[in-house]
Amino acid sequence: MMFKSVKTGLLAVILVGSAIIANAQKKLAQGTIIYGVEYSLPPEEAAMASQLPKEQKVKFNGNLLRIDMEQGPAAIGILKDYVENKGLMLIDVPIAQMQFAVKMSKEDINKAEAASPKLSDFKATGEKLKIGNYNTEKYTYKDDKGGNYELWATTEVELPAGFSGEQFKGVKGTLVKYTTFQNGTKVTLTVKNITEDKVGPFSLEIPSGYELKTMEEIMAMQGGGQ
Repeated sequence: MMFKSVKTGLLAVILVGSAIIANAQKKLAQGTIIYGVEYSLPPEEAAMASQLPKEQKVKFNGNLLRIDMEQGPAAIGILKDYVENKGLMLIDVPIAQMQFAVKMSKEDINKAEAASPKLSDFKATGEKLKIGNYNTEKYTYKDDKGGNYELWATTEVELPAGFSGEQFKGVKGTLVKYTTFQNGTKVTLTVKNITEDKVGPFSLEIPSGYELKTMEEIMAMQGGGQ
């Protein structure tokens, strides 16, 4: 029952975990990115949309990024190595004095991403638009299910190489507004701010005091996710 409120947090992890990404060639060694997040959920999950975070803060240092969110009594942290494609989720429920860690292997992440449509055919259009603080160029792209999309990228700020993942490697510059898929669900992200500041360093080692669990065990604690 304590973990009922963690349910939307776990959904957010699934949807946002590896979606909070951007692409560039030159490296900013560390910093913070704030995104606005819009979800396109299937009808059976639409009621959760209002409970999911509308803004996401991503901190990065070297090859590691960290996302933190609050869901009910639980604080959830997601760490990911975007080069090795593996991660760690930390769940802290202070009111219940519970701290759990869930390891995410490369195989786990690849399996989750396999459910998503594959994006391809990125084409720069030459169309320009100012989004927030950034001058951007429009790209069109498509998925393997017949969907067509657009994104806006800037060359005014550049994030670490590899931060975008494989699917967006055909885009020159940093993604400012774009649509991607996580577990088959469409998510649109818009950069609000990128700052180069001192964060981390981060680690995928399990912190002292956290009990290692599998995702299945965490879901079972929610009473089967009900």
